[in-house]
Amino acid sequence: MRHTQIAIALIALLALSACNNASKLFPGCSVSPTGIHYKLVALGEGSSKGQPGCYITAHIAYRTATDSLFFSGTRQLQVHQPPYKGAIDECFLMLTQGDSATFYIAAQPFFEQTLETSMPKFLGPDDYIRVDVRMLEILSEAEFAQEKEAFMSWIEDFGEYERVLIRQYIDGEQIAVQPTASGLYIIPQETNAQPRISEGDTITVHFEGRFLNGKIFDSTRKRHEPFSFVYGEKWQVIPGIEEALATMGQGERSLLIIPSELAFGQEGNSDGLIPAFTSVLFEVEVVEVQPGPKLSNKQ
Repeated sequence: MRHTQIAIALIALLALSACNNASKLFPGCSVSPTGIHYKLVALGEGSSKGQPGCYITAHIAYRTATDSLFFSGTRQLQVHQPPYKGAIDECFLMLTQGDSATFYIAAQPFFEQTLETSMPKFLGPDDYIRVDVRMLEILSEAEFAQEKEAFMSWIEDFGEYERVLIRQYIDGEQIAVQPTASGLYIIPQETNAQPRISEGDTITVHFEGRFLNGKIFDSTRKRHEPFSFVYGEKWQVIPGIEEALATMGQGERSLLIIPSELAFGQEGNSDGLIPAFTSVLFEVEVVEVQPGPKLSNKQ
């Protein structure tokens, strides 16, 4: 059995590295016919690659080509037929379960076509981004549908338990605010008449994240590092904070009670600090708002 696994791994390595020339931009990498620079870091024991339409679970880290990290996390997503040459979907389809690889892809089409957002200011139109992928699981569409059906039948009971915990917290703190349609509680702490934040604005915020028992798990104030980003761009903050920020303006502060589906979901956060299906509290203060061009396509 072990010999078979080794043979499969070698075949996967050859399939990934055959027919492609060495990268001149990124030493140690090869280049695909579509312009993706890549290097296999570790071989898994998977026997087949995913196909368009499959669902993957992967740990993904995005960096600039000079190694500055700007996103890292575990994501489950559906992989599509690559919509353009060199799309990130192509990277995912090159791997089998358990593989780890580094890819360098063109930054501009990734942000403007894949994410449908504007380029960050720290990247130029000809820059590449580095994408490190560790493929944890690959499921066909049929397998994913079966797992989802089984999971949803189980989570109905778990979801009710989480709602009980939130209700107990609200009753204990004597909070009278009603939740939004999504289930988010927004409790204003400081308000003013400043304009509301809108898509395209560059905002700077301070936030402190706590569990319902009051234990702090993250705080920009303790780090003395406020967080700045363009509001409306993907993957900047969790959905509950994004929803709340649309109701706030510069100088305002709110306490948020965020159910897990608007926070870190069914997997928890990437470093394991926040467990799956955990409701959290966030105190958010909008330090500064710089009006910017409005984004036409929010996803």
